[in-house]
Amino acid sequence: MQLIKACETILRQLADLVERIEERDFVTPSAALSQSTVGQHLRHTLEFFVCLEAGVQSGTVNYDKRAHDKIIESDKFLALAAICRIRDFVRQQPPHQRLILEVGYERNSEEAITLDTNYLRELTYNIEHAVHHMAIMKIGVREVAPYVTLPPDFGIAVSTIRYQETSMAPRS
Repeated sequence: MQLIKACETILRQLADLVERIEERDFVTPSAALSQSTVGQHLRHTLEFFVCLEAGVQSGTVNYDKRAHDKIIESDKFLALAAICRIRDFVRQQPPHQRLILEVGYERNSEEAITLDTNYLRELTYNIEHAVHHMAIMKIGVREVAPYVTLPPDFGIAVSTIRYQETSMAPRS
């Protein structure tokens, strides 16, 4: 399935980044990222997948209730283990599971609203969210770990890649 393949590609790229970056650079604050780290952006990205996994089990997904697990953002080996676990989770899910999305946008209230959704819709959201944060990570990697070579499509949406390819194609 296309969504599973896209997700696996993203998770593979994230794992490759984590394997290549030195531990010290994984946790080095980046001026270009307002003093956040590559590890923090990776942790944030992975935690959305973890929230989806919990939501599949409970029937309700809530991305606001993330763990903010400092260990994943500071230990690249635990981050790699999390990526592997997420990859296994994504591969094993029934594609059409119905879910409830719980969200709250009132700053001074814990009140949430609920919306009908499903696993594939939330997986799509996670893919888009991951690509967005991968683009941010790429900026940080260039600053704190310039020795890491990322694939040209790292942090770029497939629709953008397609557009770039067609706009650069010779016209006859």
